[in-house]
Amino acid sequence: MEPADDIFRELVEHQQDLIVKFSVEGCIQYVNPAYCELAGKTKEDLVGSIFMPVTERQYADVIATQLVKLFRPPHSCYVEQWMPTRKGMRCINWSAKSLLEGSGTVRAIVASGRDITAQKYKEREIQKRDRELMLLVESGSQMYYSHTPDHVLDYVSPRIRTLLGCRPRSGKRLWTDHLSQNPANTAGLERTLRAIASGRREPVYRLEFVTVNGGTVWVEVNEIPVVKDSKTVAIVGSLVDVTEKKQVEEGLAEADILLKGPGVAGKGWRSEPGQPRHSPVESLKSIFGRKEDEPDRD
Repeated sequence: MEPADDIFRELVEHQQDLIVKFSVEGCIQYVNPAYCELAGKTKEDLVGSIFMPVTERQYADVIATQLVKLFRPPHSCYVEQWMPTRKGMRCINWSAKSLLEGSGTVRAIVASGRDITAQKYKEREIQKRDRELMLLVESGSQMYYSHTPDHVLDYVSPRIRTLLGCRPRSGKRLWTDHLSQNPANTAGLERTLRAIASGRREPVYRLEFVTVNGGTVWVEVNEIPVVKDSKTVAIVGSLVDVTEKKQVEEGLAEADILLKGPGVAGKGWRSEPGQPRHSPVESLKSIFGRKEDEPDRD
């Protein structure tokens, strides 16, 4: 039967993963052929040198924090290291474990590493696409959000936080916490509850929110329930700030009330004989909607 030491040596020597053993002081005691091949150096060059898993200053604190775990239970840690190799800079994911003396003192550390450079580049590409998509989404008039069926916010567009004057982690987890006491909000809440219960989309509605400084804003809400296995698992939607539009509508409504009736400043709102009668507001709207090159009619 082949000796156990020989079997173990073959397993380690033919590993595709990188295997390294180093002392508490960081001095390399053993490296397998895979490590030598990636580093572009011989075992003789590497043994006795310092194994330093910090190649960039920005990672130093993170790696140091992880390595501290090697000297206390469970005496293991995971570290990502960008290191120079014959293939250029590569990202190695290290899994390290301490070897202990009978007294519990750390006598050496064994680490196995796997090249995850391709994975890291894919993650960067995904993050880049996510940033570009978010930039595209945030550039329009609509502001996006999502919340659970229990009204707990999952995602809030940065522009919504700006609109309300909220900071990240402001403490308000329920979207209903931002609603004013305006009775008009009742209809909006009812539509959200119906959408959650039925899993069907409700018509667009309006809500009045309270800002951090005590002001109010009106938004138009367009939302869709996300249904899985016949159960609503989330509500996703978009908001549009309609505060100015609301003010204009209220102003026109007030003007309509004030200007209706028997004349204004001694002059009545009368139509020409045989012409349909128009309200003052309709007349104002027709003026605002007239093209610039359209002549006034006497």
